[in-house]
Amino acid sequence: MKILIKNAIAVVEHVNTKELFSVKNNSILIDGNIISKIGFNLQDEADEVIDATGMIVYPGLVNTHHHLMQAFARNIPSAQKLELFDWLHIVFDVLAKVDEQFMYYTMMVSGGELLKYGCTTLFDHQYSYPHGQNIELIDSQFRGAKELGIRYICGRGGITRGAANGGLAPESIVETTDQFIRNTQKVIEKYKSNEKYAMQGVAVAPCSPFTVTEDAMVESAKLARAYNVRLHTHLCETMDEERFCLETYGMRPLDWAEKTGVIGADTWYAHGIHFNDEEIERLAATKTGVAHCPISNMKLSSGICRIADMLEKGVRIGLAVDGSASNDGSNMLEELRVSYLLHRLNSSNKAPDGRELLNIATLGGAEILGLDSFTGSLEVGKAADLFMIDIKKDADNVGAYDDPVSMLATVGYKKPVDLTMVNGKIVVRDGHLTGIDERAMADKAYSYYKRMLKRT
Repeated sequence: MKILIKNAIAVVEHVNTKELFSVKNNSILIDGNIISKIGFNLQDEADEVIDATGMIVYPGLVNTHHHLMQAFARNIPSAQKLELFDWLHIVFDVLAKVDEQFMYYTMMVSGGELLKYGCTTLFDHQYSYPHGQNIELIDSQFRGAKELGIRYICGRGGITRGAANGGLAPESIVETTDQFIRNTQKVIEKYKSNEKYAMQGVAVAPCSPFTVTEDAMVESAKLARAYNVRLHTHLCETMDEERFCLETYGMRPLDWAEKTGVIGADTWYAHGIHFNDEEIERLAATKTGVAHCPISNMKLSSGICRIADMLEKGVRIGLAVDGSASNDGSNMLEELRVSYLLHRLNSSNKAPDGRELLNIATLGGAEILGLDSFTGSLEVGKAADLFMIDIKKDADNVGAYDDPVSMLATVGYKKPVDLTMVNGKIVVRDGHLTGIDERAMADKAYSYYKRMLKRT
């Protein structure tokens, strides 16, 4: 099937110059799942023609770190003034109730929100497997992702250090290192894909320095490299974590990660707030990536990631919403604008501008996930992963869209997008998901949520 998008105000294409993007064209021809042409006033025959008059076409946003399961741990009154370690004690009580329905409905709730706000690729860091559950929870997530039509990379996480061993997590979600590695191997063997435009993938994702034992980190790195998949963990998120590493391992978090092998071009860290100057240079030298999560970092008073310094040194950075509870939402457009404002406050004229932040939220994320050969930018030969906004349907953005590239970060876009396409399939149209009945799904998810809360 061929789809022609024409008459757009602009098609925001990636270019290999300091400008990062070009807006000279107004049309895209999609053949199957692939962008076959980008041009001005294309007139090609197509099975469906989308008149994009008044619209801007953007590359799909790439979410490089999430915890979908936290959707059912949002807005807890007792957690609203807590920092990470104390906050986790409350959230873990909910995550200890995870089952197949829990994982399915949180994918539908949070994955659906991501699509409605322009995200086309989702990486989820799932680390809670109560009472020996494993592949059935992952199956539920992938089933939901397929129904939604989102490109989904599963980070098979794990916790091997519980409260009884100096950690924070309840013992019901703790695995031994052997269990964690064997279970992760099963997930890789079932869901790793070598297809060029793969809609699914797997990363090895031990949870964090304070929830995973050293042997589990070492074995995680070995497993990821044996199967040629990406490697991910939380690192340098809080000062509590830094103190834990100094007291437990006698070294800073990055030194410990490097000691265990969890560093390098196949690795990216969530948050990365408290790196010092030398460590930032080490990230750049090793090509290790960072998933920047500004809203979560603000909510939990964790600190501000030094992305201005990281960009200057050449560190690879992606954008992320983090957990549905540590963020209280799954909106990458909101994340983009908050990131711009936060770094203007913190770094003044050193802060990244709107173009740099859009690049971080698209191609930057695809690069650290290892998907940049086929997504992250609007280029001929890449997957048709994009979203469109109609900025002339009301007056909200008058005076802002002469620079459509920067607009998403500087001015923002506060409504669901008008169209989202993933791998050539329209999954959001007129601001609504096309693959599911949203009202019916909301009712089912809420009904399950209320039943889940009553379980002990």
